[in-house]
Formats: sequence, C-alpha cells, structure tokens
Amino acid sequence: MKIGIIGTGMIVPGFLEACAEIEDIHIEAICGRTKEKVEKFSQALKCKSFYDYDKMLEDSSIDTIYIALPNNLHYAYTKKALLQGKNVVCEKPFMNNLDEAKELVQLAKDKELFLFEAITNQYLPNYEKIKQLIPTIGNIRIVQLNYSQYSSRYDAFKRGEILPAFDVNKSGGALMDLGVYNIYFIVGLFGKPQQVEYLANVTCGIDTSGVLLMDYGTFKCVSIQAKDCMAPLSINIQGDLGTIHCKEPSSTLNHIQFMMNRQEPVEYTLNTHSPRLYEEMAFFNRMVHEKDYKACHEMMEKSLIVMEILDKARQSAGIQIVR
Repeated sequence: MKIGIIGTGMIVPGFLEACAEIEDIHIEAICGRTKEKVEKFSQALKCKSFYDYDKMLEDSSIDTIYIALPNNLHYAYTKKALLQGKNVVCEKPFMNNLDEAKELVQLAKDKELFLFEAITNQYLPNYEKIKQLIPTIGNIRIVQLNYSQYSSRYDAFKRGEILPAFDVNKSGGALMDLGVYNIYFIVGLFGKPQQVEYLANVTCGIDTSGVLLMDYGTFKCVSIQAKDCMAPLSINIQGDLGTIHCKEPSSTLNHIQFMMNRQEPVEYTLNTHSPRLYEEMAFFNRMVHEKDYKACHEMMEKSLIVMEILDKARQSAGIQIVR
C-alpha cells in the first residue's frame, strides 16, 4: 500500500506508528490545511506535502488514501478518492448516514477498489478468542458494554464552545465517537439486531451520553457510551453457563477473562502488537496485496449494518442526522 494521508489530527501519529511496523506499507504524502503540521509530518516521514487534496489525488505514486478528518467530511473525501481510482481507509464512524455508506460501498465495488472502515476491535486476537469462547458459555442472555470517558472537550462544550466532537452538524456525539466501538463489538459477534432504541442525554441537539438498547430476541444488549462523565470500563457477555469479561474499552480488549459458572477465571492476553492500529492495518494490507475482495466486501457489509444501527439509534433519540 502506498498511502496518502488527508488530515493531521490526533489519530495520525497512532496510524503512522502502526504502518511503520508493516513492511509493505509506505507513506507517500500528507495533506492538510495547517502548514506547520503538514511540514512537520512530511519532514519526519520524508514524504511529499500537499495543501490541495485534489492535487494529492492526482499523484500516481499513491494507491490508497487514509482519511483522518472530522466525521462529517468522510463522505465527500472518500467519494473523491474512489472516483480518482484510489483505495480508501476511512476512520470510524464510516459516514454521516446509511445512504452515504451504501452509495460509496457500491461505488467501490463498481470500480473494483478497496474501501475499509478503520475500526480496531474487529481484527484483534483477543476479539477472535472471544468468538471462539462464546459457544462454550451456553445460551447468551445479557451483553453489556460501558465505554465512558470524560471528554477533554466537554468543559469547553459547557462554556458554549462547540467543537466537532460535540457538534451535531459535524456528526459528533457520544454514540458516533465511543458507541461505534461498542456497536461493532456486538455486531461482529451477533450480527444485526431485531430492534434498536437509544435513550440519550441530549444537550444542544447532541448526545453527550446515552444508553443504546439492542434486542436480539433471545438476549439483550446494552451499550453505554458517555463523554460527559466517567465510570469503570467494562464488557460482559453473560451466558447461562459462564461469562466473558473485560475491564477495558471495546476499542482495545487487551485483557479478557473467561469464567465458567462457579469456576476460577482464565485470562487471555493475545494482543501482541503495541501500536493500537497495527492489526487492522496489517489486515487491510493483506487484503490489498492478495486482492481479497471477498473479505473486503464482508467488512463493508458489516459497516453498513453498523451505520444502519447508528441511524436508527439517532432517529429514536431525536438527534439530527447530517445529510
């Protein structure tokens, strides 16, 4: 993969750290609006610098674009890249809404391009272990995830400063930021739910925290996501024979516990790479290298399910969806 990066935000250093460990990934260019940031990255990476996205897209040395921009810009920048024949790795959440996601998934398929949503948990070894363990804990009854993290931007929000993370017009909010990890965790294990309802704490039109209910018929899922308060992080998958437990966010899953009823817990720490984004980027690189469109399309279908849940959840809570 020969990558051009659009954006210079907080996620970019972690992305670069992961890419540095994968031999076949090369950073060709970075594009942004702030000259100081762009030049700092380009000098450190010894790559090209751009301030015009269209110009970067014209560079034939780049085959893949990594989009690290605010949520509301994902659609326009992804579409431009696909139309220029570039593969795309787009940060989560995938798009503003399901219609946008469907359009670009179809566009990628029509042009035989790879389109990936960057979401960490789907590729982690501990997540694969959870998939293996689920059949052993019997009939699933309750799934509960709490990803509560007091936002560094929430104090500004309370003062009336609306930054992208809390801007309804930029697809912000707790669900789109933290909740998307929880939803992916659940969907990757159990597929599409029968019903979705979001009970949100809404201020200035945006959910600063909330409880998402996902009904699978024989069992229920509860996803708590909060940016206006904090609590111990937790994941519990409760079956009638045992439980799978984690005290970390659904984005990392570094330590998981497997507990059969009335037995001592067994701990798994199978995530061996320290860069948080390593596993997903290694997976994307393999798919491109092997031209594994089948695996790519499976992941895109999962993105569509997650996007549909996000739409339904926001509609149920009366939160505006950017279109």
